[in-house]
Amino acid sequence: MKQIGLSVAVAVGLASLSSLSLAHEAGDFILRAGVASVQPDAKPHGTLDALNADVDNGTALGITAAYMVSDVVAIELLAASPFKHDITSNGSKIGEASQLPPTVSLQYMPELELGGFQPYVGIGINYTTFFDEDSSLGKLKLDDSWGIAWQVGFDYQVQDQWLVNAAIWNIDIESDATLNGASIGSVDIDPWVYMLGVGYRF
Repeated sequence: MKQIGLSVAVAVGLASLSSLSLAHEAGDFILRAGVASVQPDAKPHGTLDALNADVDNGTALGITAAYMVSDVVAIELLAASPFKHDITSNGSKIGEASQLPPTVSLQYMPELELGGFQPYVGIGINYTTFFDEDSSLGKLKLDDSWGIAWQVGFDYQVQDQWLVNAAIWNIDIESDATLNGASIGSVDIDPWVYMLGVGYRF
């Protein structure tokens, strides 16, 4: 009897899991938050290249808000608390800077029969603003940047409205740099951004 009871309990549990069907609908609002890591693939130019300059990773709170304009299309805003990055030359720290990378994306969520699993892809526009620049070499200034952002991600439904989310962006970021008012070249930062968090669907 105990084995039969256990089998019934397992069957009921599996049935309840399989009944979860994550289907975002037009008008849904999805709020997600989690840990975001910005990992630059820096390519310096000019004097920065001669210095073998690089930009280290930064981690912060990531927040996205998406609105479903149809059953398969959403508009998403990526926001975050400030990311702080060390700037190095030949492996030694020569400065630091903070940045915010708000990004607006158009997402496509294919209608697939995957239970509680919903993948998506997106393309958007990024604006990155730099601030609190500091350097041991002098007064450092990094210009703001506009660029294209590509995205893939997925939601996984754990309850009717609660989700687990993972997403990856590749963002085109290029900044001109000055030191004590003089140009020292530019840097293609072009980071990969990884975010893992939870979401709630309204």
